[in-house]
Amino acid sequence: MEKAARKIAERLRDRGHIAYFAGGCVRDMVRGLTPKDYDIATDARPENVQALFPRTYAVGAHFGVIIVLEDGFQFEVATFRSDEAYIDGRHPSAVQFSSPEEDARRRDFTINGMFLDPASNKVIDLVGGQADIGAKLVRAIGEPGQRLAEDRLRMLRAVRFATALDYQIDERTWDALVASASSINQISGERIRDEVVRIFLSSNRVRGWDLLDASGLMSAILPELQAMKGVLQPEQFHPEGDVFVHTRLMLSLLRETVSIPLVFAVLFHDVAKPVTARVDETGRIRFNEHDRIGAEMTEAIMRRLRFSGAEIEATVEMVRHHMVFKDAPKMRIAKLKRFMARPTFDEELELHRVDCQSSHRMLDNYEFLLRKRDEFANEPIIPPPLVRGDDLIAFGLKPGPKFGEILEAVETRQLEGKLRTRDEALNWVKSHYSLGNEN
Repeated sequence: MEKAARKIAERLRDRGHIAYFAGGCVRDMVRGLTPKDYDIATDARPENVQALFPRTYAVGAHFGVIIVLEDGFQFEVATFRSDEAYIDGRHPSAVQFSSPEEDARRRDFTINGMFLDPASNKVIDLVGGQADIGAKLVRAIGEPGQRLAEDRLRMLRAVRFATALDYQIDERTWDALVASASSINQISGERIRDEVVRIFLSSNRVRGWDLLDASGLMSAILPELQAMKGVLQPEQFHPEGDVFVHTRLMLSLLRETVSIPLVFAVLFHDVAKPVTARVDETGRIRFNEHDRIGAEMTEAIMRRLRFSGAEIEATVEMVRHHMVFKDAPKMRIAKLKRFMARPTFDEELELHRVDCQSSHRMLDNYEFLLRKRDEFANEPIIPPPLVRGDDLIAFGLKPGPKFGEILEAVETRQLEGKLRTRDEALNWVKSHYSLGNEN
């Protein structure tokens, strides 16, 4: 990819234009990392860029941005610009094509405001980005309040960079962020979701949780998590503290790489405890139906943030079933196999592990299920059915509710090893339900 990016810059230079690498790729290169993508900044106008390259399309020509396709990769080629006033918390009212100096000043943070000349491999740092990388600081370029007001999403981006890079946020930038946090909902749900996802997918996700909490962004975006603070739990099961502390601790115990449904199931598995908390006649704290109500709340939150249907479905399933694990050793074998055959089971098992380790630390059920998973691993946990609907029709039974009852009864006996062959299963159906006696 870098080779293709250099080819684009070289072609621009050959036509007399300035062409620099810009933004995040320069930050990565200064840090000694290989960038995942490359952006190019140039003094060439958008129409000149399109004339120079055979495969392009305009995604933001009004803002000077052209996508160039080269060697199977896509590159964002942007004309140096300065921005006029921002009126909607996201877009400038107009742009003026300008110089590298003005372009650098309009960017969000110093660590993202550097250029690199690919011809000389020299960093062009007009905003102090190299010093802030050395100091591990996320600092807004220019006046922090103005930078964050231009695009409210920059508040979440500051948290995301501090999380992913394990940097501090510069004091003036932090103060401006805290002062503006409540305005984050001026941004669309999709844009908020993308940043929140990147924060919680980071292996440093607890740092992200703490920054979202301390800044006020969590209260604005996910008030349901803030509501967990001070919600006490039975001490014999939760010596670690309230629901907020418990959830944070679970995040810290997750493996480095996690899926979106798993990490958000951790965030939301107890989301209904604040609204279901009751003290019974014995004085014990109860959270009756917090799993069912939590699943409903999880769906509402994730729809608000515009998650995909598949992500919502998987996360809701995990929240809904997280209390079932305590009953696993008492399940009949058929019920256990059906429970373990669900597509979300492996991630639910991980959710159960961190739920236990962050509270009472008893892993008996977790270890039981690991043993059962190994035990069932040599064959499909739900094997092909021995009896199908066509067989029941051949016995003279008309399709209807009885069908499902019979097929489930056969499957239960098959899962429990009581029926092993098709002939055994057909004979059992005929004798048990008095079907096909005329044959």
